[in-house]
Amino acid sequence: MNIFKHIDATTAAEATAALAEGKTQVIAGGTDILCYLRSMCSPNPPETLVNIKTIPDMAYIKEEGGMLKIGALTTLTAIAKSSVVGGNYAALAQAALATSSPELRNVGTIGGNICQKPRCLYYRFDFNEFPCLRKDPNRIGLCYAMLGVDKDASIFGATEGCVAVCPSDIAPTLVALKGKIVTTKDTWEAADFFVIKDEQINSLDADEIVTEIQVPTPASGTKSAYKKFAFRKAIDFPVVSCAAVTTSSGGTVTAAGIVLGGVHNSPWVATDAEDSITGNAIDVTTAEAAGTAATNDAVALKKNKYKIQLAKTMVKRALLATA
Repeated sequence: MNIFKHIDATTAAEATAALAEGKTQVIAGGTDILCYLRSMCSPNPPETLVNIKTIPDMAYIKEEGGMLKIGALTTLTAIAKSSVVGGNYAALAQAALATSSPELRNVGTIGGNICQKPRCLYYRFDFNEFPCLRKDPNRIGLCYAMLGVDKDASIFGATEGCVAVCPSDIAPTLVALKGKIVTTKDTWEAADFFVIKDEQINSLDADEIVTEIQVPTPASGTKSAYKKFAFRKAIDFPVVSCAAVTTSSGGTVTAAGIVLGGVHNSPWVATDAEDSITGNAIDVTTAEAAGTAATNDAVALKKNKYKIQLAKTMVKRALLATA
């Protein structure tokens, strides 16, 4: 690794002040940033890491004011095991449990999971062997995935020439549950928070950190589920995932949120699938139809057509899990 300075912040203000000095990045659980540093994949390594795990009172799970509130430093294990989250917000608990391995969930935080860097093969390649455009502020670099190995790339087009996908298990569930991301500067709708921005897949400024995640209490008759396909049952990132949230009355869906993960730079809101299932009962036929509708706008690259079928299947499975 490159040599770096390490600061233990004791308040959010102290952390953001240190980040504002430049060439700094945040470390919490460290499950992403340490891999990033070890591989030396970026020409822009931080000179200082600001540890925010030393900030007190940022790890909690509570229901308050008509919403679920989760501190940014809450571990994925705590979320997966929480009876509060597993009740009204089942998709979120399932997504936390589906993330990585038990050892990594024990230290990985929800804030870190939604703020992790791209997992693209070319972005992550050791010693910046592929200087992709994500790592070049002047955007002179190339999207090597569009020219080479594209099996893990987006099936819903590129953003600023990049086809890297959002690797977070938590992100699609927060969008489907209409959650909010609270930072030291702003409160973001989850649907607006996840964007490609330089080496990030989030909207944070360099001197900004996530402090809390908020999810409104679902309406009566609401169920949710998260389904994920990965090549390994542990540790792996989602190839395709789906978070489904349905509200039903009299056996008929009155509202739906269906969001795909692993298929685009940000979680993909499948509005055609939502429209397809709304007004119908959930069964195999209607769930399959929604899965087909979810991929209406999908366009495969050379080697990732298989992800279209996976997306259809994940939508079907997630919807049936809410029936």
